Amino acid sequence: MKVGQNMLLWTIHVTEEHFPIFEKLKAVGFDGVEIPVHEGDDAHYAKVRKALDDNGLKCTTSTAMPTEEHNAISPDEEKRATAMDYMKFVLDRGAVLGAEALAGPFYQPLGKFTGEPPTDDERKRAEDFHRGAADYAQERGIRLCVEFLNRFEAYFLNTMGDAAEHVRRVNHPNFGAMFDTFHANIEEKDPVQAVVDNIDAIKHVHICSNDRGAPGKGHIPFKEIIGALRAGGYDEWFTIESFGRAMPVLAAATCVWRDFFESPEEVYREGFKTITKYA
Repeated sequence: MKVGQNMLLWTIHVTEEHFPIFEKLKAVGFDGVEIPVHEGDDAHYAKVRKALDDNGLKCTTSTAMPTEEHNAISPDEEKRATAMDYMKFVLDRGAVLGAEALAGPFYQPLGKFTGEPPTDDERKRAEDFHRGAADYAQERGIRLCVEFLNRFEAYFLNTMGDAAEHVRRVNHPNFGAMFDTFHANIEEKDPVQAVVDNIDAIKHVHICSNDRGAPGKGHIPFKEIIGALRAGGYDEWFTIESFGRAMPVLAAATCVWRDFFESPEEVYREGFKTITKYA
């Protein structure tokens, strides 16, 4: 088991000004960080990798499809090709970082809806897309972990069951699903049972409170969720993902209009205590 902190708590693009945070996280006991990848070249991420290595931290990455032109389930072949180019860009940067996994909703842009459930054609396009992306990721030693989002952010995958079913259709050894406590709190009738029923597909976990605040400060049943994951043999990353209004682009995409925590320190310290208490 490894405990991580997503750097979205501070930024969508990690630069040298954020390197001192690595030392603070290491001092608390974190095993690594999750680096959001949306821009930047190899030279930039080589600097980030060195700073991680200097602090003895491992790494995972996260991303999201930036625009409708990067829609992996679109009927437009050109948009799907653009989406694949973007995935390759993110995975190449992840390889420079030495990332173990790439997590995120890498199928459709946030906040775009058709007004209908996913179609069979969209499911088939997603299968083909993710199978190809998983091949590319495997060559770079990175595991893909697709994320389901609540219905207000996306429509293609909304529950753990949706994500697990998609993983089984893709049927690739390098492609799994991520369980996110924030989204599960909105969409699952029983988040703990959702873990139990789909433990075979879960390869990454995001830990967040019900309001995106500090884990342990809300009503998420972390003891039961983490217990179910561990009982099912899950031994990968527990990564805290909380964020506020500091980044307007992210805040707008995820409908974050107020502060959910007193400080970033509250989030990562309380989150670390919550995870290690129950894991």
